[in-house]
Amino acid sequence: MIIPRKKLNLWERLYLPAIIGGFKITLRHFFRKKVTMQYPEERWVVPDGYRGAPYLVEDQDKRIKCVSCQLCEFVCPPKAIRIVPPGPSGAPDVGNVEKAPREFEIDMLRCIFCGFCQEVCPEEAIFLMQDYSLTGTTRQEMIYNKEKLLALGGVHQDNIRKWKKKAEEAKAQKVPP
Repeated sequence: MIIPRKKLNLWERLYLPAIIGGFKITLRHFFRKKVTMQYPEERWVVPDGYRGAPYLVEDQDKRIKCVSCQLCEFVCPPKAIRIVPPGPSGAPDVGNVEKAPREFEIDMLRCIFCGFCQEVCPEEAIFLMQDYSLTGTTRQEMIYNKEKLLALGGVHQDNIRKWKKKAEEAKAQKVPP
């Protein structure tokens, strides 16, 4: 079946309607309010509930809150978290904490910012901060170790000072009545 084409008139062959329509759109956008953000001078305001990068936090006594339970490592869908526990003897250098991790790494290139690690942590040691600007020049720079995660996470103010209570109980038991 052959479909006959309609002949174009002179006005349609010049493509002037299409060019004029393009100029109309350009002029309309030219006089609108600008929406381009000049990053990094201007920053996006992060809404409440934003799931950013996961970081470790310390308590008020500057001790790591993580007890190396490895729940966050097990629940992480892309397996971005790697924890090396201190072993059966624990970590005597951190005081009364049961088991502070020897190594704690998060591969930010693999992390999907799902928030499962924060939800499953029984000690509230890992939080998703409102950080969306993760940059690095190599893959190794994007693997955050325990020290970097603690520096970025900061101090979490707790109402319950669990380890201080346990230290006081241990002192009370050692003192003979």
